[in-house]
Amino acid sequence: MMEALRIRAYADADESRVVVLWDRCGLLAPQNDPVRDIARKTRVNPEWFFVGEWNAQLVATCMAGYEGHRGWLNYLAVDPDFRRKGLARRIVEHAEARLREAGCPKINLQVRATNPDAIAFYERIGYSVDPVVSLGKRLEIDS
Repeated sequence: MMEALRIRAYADADESRVVVLWDRCGLLAPQNDPVRDIARKTRVNPEWFFVGEWNAQLVATCMAGYEGHRGWLNYLAVDPDFRRKGLARRIVEHAEARLREAGCPKINLQVRATNPDAIAFYERIGYSVDPVVSLGKRLEIDS
């Protein structure tokens, strides 16, 4: 069944479908404007913003990044109607392969503590909780 997933780079025409998918997946948060996040990503390594299509329906996304020290994954999403088919694993493996080709030695990601299903998924595919504290600082404050 995984053969039907076609992974490709994001295109501008995908924007509205991506935002709808992220909303269906519960990834939208008040502090993150999805249209702005997409615009930011398309300015930096846009070829590493992956979408997965199933029979021309956009059903998965994953953003990858690498600044020379660590790789990052963001906005992994699989349409709830298409879960448990290996699609998340497949798009993550695609992103990992691109990062590996770039010389990336390790991937980091952040998962909201309120999302135990995502944490369990990442653990099943080989990720583990690092003994670190994640800190953040907003540089852009919406008014």
